[in-house]
Amino acid sequence: MRTKPNVSGEDVIVSGMAGRYATALFELADETNALDAVARDLGQLAEMMRASKDLVRVVRSPLVSREEQARAMAALLDRIGAHDLTRRFVGLLAQKRRLFALADMIRAYRALLAQKRGEMTAHVTSAHPLDSEQRAALSDILHVTFKRDVKLETTVDQNLLGGLIVKVGSRMIDSSLATKLDRLKLAMREA
Repeated sequence: MRTKPNVSGEDVIVSGMAGRYATALFELADETNALDAVARDLGQLAEMMRASKDLVRVVRSPLVSREEQARAMAALLDRIGAHDLTRRFVGLLAQKRRLFALADMIRAYRALLAQKRGEMTAHVTSAHPLDSEQRAALSDILHVTFKRDVKLETTVDQNLLGGLIVKVGSRMIDSSLATKLDRLKLAMREA
């Protein structure tokens, strides 16, 4: 396990096989001044995997051969105009049968990049998609609170009914309507 202290005093933990691969990619990208290009490519791959269950099957299925995985990923990387380092990295993953951990590697790479840049990431879950004005307001609040740039990663969970759940590092702020209703139920039972 590799632990690197970041500016906020919290540690970025990069461990396991995915962490080792992400660290190697990060260090190569840093040496070749390709951090941003690789991050862009990985972001596009992550988005494609979120949008396509078929791509996730290709990446995760042990029934898909190395060659088929390599061809499919090479075609995707061609389509997005990926950097040579990203192409070689993903090709190596296909050859070594490690594509199943690509999503974890992308998360670890992003964490290392954010640490290097002194950024924080806030994982925001909302009942409805946030519009650009709401995202900007939340970013401003978090910037003032943490005195650092905070990147938002948003997801939607309709079970929240309303409100937000914001996780930044080890801190969590849960202002969701579902949680408030649960607290009210508990308070009524105890009364």
